[in-house]
Amino acid sequence: MKKNSKKMTLEEMVKKIDDSKKVNPLDLSSDQDLSIALMNLVSLEEHFFFSGAKTKKPGFYDLINVVREMRKELMERIVTKNGAEGGEVWCISKHLLAASMRLYEVGTKAMGAGKKQDAYKMFEKAYELYSLFWGLNMNMIDLAGVKQMEPKFYESVMVETPEKSKNVKEQMTESKSTVRKLGDWVKRAVNCCIE
Repeated sequence: MKKNSKKMTLEEMVKKIDDSKKVNPLDLSSDQDLSIALMNLVSLEEHFFFSGAKTKKPGFYDLINVVREMRKELMERIVTKNGAEGGEVWCISKHLLAASMRLYEVGTKAMGAGKKQDAYKMFEKAYELYSLFWGLNMNMIDLAGVKQMEPKFYESVMVETPEKSKNVKEQMTESKSTVRKLGDWVKRAVNCCIE
């Protein structure tokens, strides 16, 4: 019974957010397209930096700001800057998209080199980060409930005892299952194939 009520609460929350944010319920796919564009804009910022450094042509550095301003303007459509943690969510969102894009690119290079299993692992990690981005920006992650890891947690990783090892595995499994739940939600809610 408790699981059903949680599931209903999640579905109700998603519907409420979608209804308040969208005129057309299919518009979430448009936000997905925008999130992919944002990934590429972050990549362009990085590319202009490296091109400027490699070629010693300052014109590349000047282009960073042009692309950055465009990215900031477009991010405001799907990333909130409101509230006490708004700046943190903004910055984390940018980095989640950037890391997701980079892992996707590492995966495509591995695929091209015939390393399919490595590619699949990179694609899975990229999708997990992408799911975290949506979970964060659809207010599906309770930031008040996120706790800073105690030093004991780090010690338990370093000192291998059966009891400590079990504790680490439980914490890691819980974290992975949350990301997987977000990934499942993204699969259902963000459907880029709907026109």
